[in-house]
Amino acid sequence: MAQNSFSSEWLKTLSDPYAVLGLSVSADDRRVLKRYRIVAKQLHPDVYQATEDATKSLAGQILARLVNPAYQKLKQDSGRAEVMATLRFRVRRAAKDAPIAPQGSLAKRLLTVPSHSLETFYEEAIASLIDHQYQALDQFEATTLQLGELNLVYLQLKMGEPLLREKRSGIVPKKEAQPIQFASIPTEERQPELSYAQRHYHRAQEYIKKKNWSMAVQELRDAIRLEPEHSQYHAVLARVYLVQNLQGMAKVHFRQALKLDPENPLALKYAEQVNLTVNGAQPAPKPTEPQQKRNGLLGIFSRKR
Repeated sequence: MAQNSFSSEWLKTLSDPYAVLGLSVSADDRRVLKRYRIVAKQLHPDVYQATEDATKSLAGQILARLVNPAYQKLKQDSGRAEVMATLRFRVRRAAKDAPIAPQGSLAKRLLTVPSHSLETFYEEAIASLIDHQYQALDQFEATTLQLGELNLVYLQLKMGEPLLREKRSGIVPKKEAQPIQFASIPTEERQPELSYAQRHYHRAQEYIKKKNWSMAVQELRDAIRLEPEHSQYHAVLARVYLVQNLQGMAKVHFRQALKLDPENPLALKYAEQVNLTVNGAQPAPKPTEPQQKRNGLLGIFSRKR
């Protein structure tokens, strides 16, 4: 970290609260709170009991002087609107002189992404950075600066367009138009709206296809935090742990999956492999095609064996 850490000049370089918390600028209050709790837990003094006093003190200062103030600014709509106005002003001011020239590789790539892929790449870039933002304090400053660059480049690319904001029902334009009457859509053509947990689950599926196990674990954990009673989330997380030879963690989640649904086919399939006794359960029959579709990743994992 900088030698002038926590000086007023240094703090100005980390003045983007979204970057400090590791959030995209579309985050709503629910997502802000969730991320804050994760970061606060990572920086809690108990985590640094066995470390040097200097490291423990640094974690405490980051929490008190950066993370907590960032959360206070973003936890309410009015605060997020104020922060967004400040960030947009920075982008407009930079545009008068010269376009933003990022240093980080992800922000540079964001400049070249096609418009139809902009939102997806931006969110995935944020997710890839926050995985280690507070795992090692010597990486905190560099990672947070990269997140800040991503936010500014994204806002520069979105200049003149309505910013997408998260709401309980999903991502919608911040400034909504007046209601317009549309012809009703036939029931069979309507797509069911995905919950936040389902979105995490579907992102996990994509990461599993790419064998990106760490990101799959993160997405599945997020899904379980939101819907802890969903058997399939536990079963898939257990299978991802098993692929990484983490049998202890796999056993925990296979057991929970079967507790919630004793007939979960993915959990039954691998119960014996992790020495998990299933009372009264017969060996799982080969799943039918409808079962594979219903359980999502069961078919994916079966083909990999």
